[in-house]
Amino acid sequence: MQPGLNLLIQLVLEFAPVMVNIIQKQTEGNFKNNTSPITKVFHDFIKTVDNVTQIDITETEFTQQQQLAVYHQATQLKIANQEKETAIKLPEVHKILDSWPLRLYPSQLLEVSHNNKRTPLKLLIAAPQIQFDKFDLQNSQVTNEIELKLAEGLREFINNHYSLHHPERPIEFLAGAWDSKRFHSESSIKALFSGLKKQPTLILESEKDGDYFNFRIAYWGLGQENYYYKTISRLPYRQILQESAKNRALEWRNIKNQLLSLGEDLEVVNNLGGERNFNLELLEKVEKWESQGIDVNQLSWEYKITNQDWQHLYQVLITCHCLVTAWVTDAYYLVNYDVHPLLPDLLPSLLNEAINLQSLQVITDSYKQVYQALKNERIAKIPELALQLAQGLSDFSNSHWSREQVDYSIDTWLQMRQVSITEVTHPLKAMLLAVKIEDETYINKLKEYFAAVGDDENLVYVENILEEIAILKAKYNLDKIHLHYTLTGHSGKVSSVAISPDGEVLVSGCADKTINIWNLQTGKLIRTLTGNSGAISSVAVSPDGQFLAVGSCEHPQGNVKVWNLKTGKLIHTLLGHQKPVNVVAISPDGTVLASGSHKIKIWSLQKGERICTLWHSSAVEAVAISADGTILASGSSDYKIRLWNPRTGDPLRTMMGHLGEVTSIAINADEEVLFSGSADKTIKVWHLSTGKLLKTLNGHTEQVKSIAVSPNGKFLFSCSADKTIKMWDIHTGEVLQTLTGHSGVVTSLSLSADGKFLASGSADKTVKIWQ
Repeated sequence: MQPGLNLLIQLVLEFAPVMVNIIQKQTEGNFKNNTSPITKVFHDFIKTVDNVTQIDITETEFTQQQQLAVYHQATQLKIANQEKETAIKLPEVHKILDSWPLRLYPSQLLEVSHNNKRTPLKLLIAAPQIQFDKFDLQNSQVTNEIELKLAEGLREFINNHYSLHHPERPIEFLAGAWDSKRFHSESSIKALFSGLKKQPTLILESEKDGDYFNFRIAYWGLGQENYYYKTISRLPYRQILQESAKNRALEWRNIKNQLLSLGEDLEVVNNLGGERNFNLELLEKVEKWESQGIDVNQLSWEYKITNQDWQHLYQVLITCHCLVTAWVTDAYYLVNYDVHPLLPDLLPSLLNEAINLQSLQVITDSYKQVYQALKNERIAKIPELALQLAQGLSDFSNSHWSREQVDYSIDTWLQMRQVSITEVTHPLKAMLLAVKIEDETYINKLKEYFAAVGDDENLVYVENILEEIAILKAKYNLDKIHLHYTLTGHSGKVSSVAISPDGEVLVSGCADKTINIWNLQTGKLIRTLTGNSGAISSVAVSPDGQFLAVGSCEHPQGNVKVWNLKTGKLIHTLLGHQKPVNVVAISPDGTVLASGSHKIKIWSLQKGERICTLWHSSAVEAVAISADGTILASGSSDYKIRLWNPRTGDPLRTMMGHLGEVTSIAINADEEVLFSGSADKTIKVWHLSTGKLLKTLNGHTEQVKSIAVSPNGKFLFSCSADKTIKMWDIHTGEVLQTLTGHSGVVTSLSLSADGKFLASGSADKTVKIWQ
């Protein structure tokens, strides 16, 4: 077995159960609240300040001075206690720094040096130290060269696949940070964990032990209360060097025989061989002794080692480090951010030598352990994850392990859809009973796999499933939905879009503080409205197409404006909100304008007068008004949906069920159903009059940003931070089509009144029109 793969096997045998345990703890919601002493000091300080600020203003100045003196005394006592505690802990801090194994201090390591929303995994390496008492080497710099070569090879691998700027799997690789001349082992890891426990970290440590490198891994992820540290392999570096020299001697034997067959002089040829000729003579002696029954292991002999053999050892070490880095990084991002592993795709390029069957069994079993642990909360991901692994394993000569993953993928898909295979003779036949349009991507990947491995029988079954999906798509005329054109012109994130009722005009509001008015049919810019001193958060067009309402982050006043859409003239500036306005909505009858901040204010659209204020305790992110104007629904950052009477301001009902802030709300035209999109990545369907939850739509992999209902009430459109737009069958809850094309978060959707056009705004600074 090649050393790199042996190392990976030891890792996954030890590390897969660790990741399973992390997943289980996260699933159980086992993260504890922050109870650090610093946090407590701040809370105590705030309470003290609150007590001071609550002094009755009618008290005499003498009483106030007394209370301030008491407060001053208490503050001084707290400061003295803090200084005392700091003095007590200072020797401990110095002691930790005495054992600190890095050239960088904790403050430098904890600095945010990236723009990625995900917390990158920090990677440190501690290279092995070697004394050359028994090696005949000219190069005395091999120890430093090992560290340099290892860092160079690992850096190239990370830059290609896991760079710090990678949007999904960033690694911050800190080559040269380890003070390898001073520290190794448990004390160093414990010191690091004490200073960096909030920072996900992977440490790969190699230490010389006789003729071996002890290869150790230290790891802690997000929210872990302890670290994982263990020796996962003993790498026989001396044996690797000797095997390299032996292989070069065998190569030289072939070349030498070819030269002698051409009549070249033996002495000349031997001189050309250099140390390879010495190694060949030794090799042939050993072969002779073995043929005579001598146990050569009892003899002391060694091949001559050259720089070429060390280069081979460097490459083995680099491969080992790349394999372990990829496996742990993939596990970290899968568990914490739901990102598909990359290592299955890289295995063929990393493991290009012959491997044994037991090795593949260990790899597949380790992935299976992690996938099983994810099943409870992410079963929809498992079929595709297992299929991805199967595709990575399909390049190897033995197809058993690849096929095992495909079978696991299909079986999990059938379990997810609650399909029994007892009534059919083949699992792929059973898939026909429950296939949906949203499965098209997965089925196409199955097709690619069976085509790649030459499995014609299963390829026929998959073609039948794709034909069934084509029939379903034809039923909804989905092939007619396509990108019509893309509008550019904004210099920032497009935060909101709205189509006028007559389908002639499109309005887009942007973080660049401008509002663009476009001809929807031609895509031509009609005019740009300026004058806002804050980023535009929301736009809404009145049913008669006369008024344009705009909400903005302008603060502290003037953050709701009403414009004449046709002339571009400012009509009203509505004052009253003390915080940025997140959303505006106009009632279907065109009489009422609602604006949401931390409160909802109801205005007369025509007169610009305030009618009433609805009180929220958290930021309002979404507002919708029913067709008859009797119900206003609002969603906020406290995860709740509230229903109000907008004419009186009376609260009607509160609906709870989301696990994240409610970002978008829509009410069906028949006023029976309310839809809500959330940061928890789901869309919920509610019965409006009773508040009963009817169903939850799952499909987006990031937070839902906006939703829109088709005029006929049959379809729902949603957009997400995952950069996609999905079309849903409201009756079945099925994803009918996923539209892609935006390169950034899709922030807002608007449907034309005739249902022919869909507009989408995005953080990629564009507006796309879909027909």
